[in-house]
Amino acid sequence: MTPVGRLTVLYDADCPLCVHLRHWLLRQRQLVPLDLVPAGSQRARRLFPDLDHAAALREITVVGDRGQVYRASAAWIVCLWALAEHRPRAHWLATPAGQPFARATVLAAAKWREALKGPERRDGHPDPSCDTGRCEVPGPPG
Repeated sequence: MTPVGRLTVLYDADCPLCVHLRHWLLRQRQLVPLDLVPAGSQRARRLFPDLDHAAALREITVVGDRGQVYRASAAWIVCLWALAEHRPRAHWLATPAGQPFARATVLAAAKWREALKGPERRDGHPDPSCDTGRCEVPGPPG
């Protein structure tokens, strides 16, 4: 099997949390180069014409240079695996002992992301009660 030489991280450019994490990833020392591309963008569609781009907007998706596709907790783990300081943590998160923590982190991020983007109607559009299409950033839990 050919090793991964590069990863493309598809992130939601309209999500403040996702953009924050994009900047954080770019500041880290990378053992495997990361390209960060807005999910659903023309560039993403051109690079990956067979990918489910609607799904990539709903959850983090990472595509390897050999066509590997990672979603949800596997995508977070592979992002950490690409980083020098976080590779040991990624190895642990990929174990049976670490997988529940990876899943919990992804679920918590999804809830936080939902709160940052504001409530949506059933048709997927922002709730009109939010003046700008976004509601306030929630405070810390508790």
